[in-house]
Amino acid sequence: MEIPYTELSADALRGVIEEFISREGTDYGHQEFSLDEKIAAVMRQLQAREIILTFDAETESCNLVRVK
Repeated sequence: MEIPYTELSADALRGVIEEFISREGTDYGHQEFSLDEKIAAVMRQLQAREIILTFDAETESCNLVRVK
């Protein structure tokens, strides 16, 4: 089920994004990005609806999913 990211508190949203980034890995090519830069990039993707926030009731977990 999709959850509007705007419904989360800033702290909760940051936690979801940080957890997502930590699962994503660290291979960013030749340039390294700070955590804040990675979070800002994910926020831009959320705002542009390139990715959405979902909640799985069965596993009681949130995830960020690329929109096709």
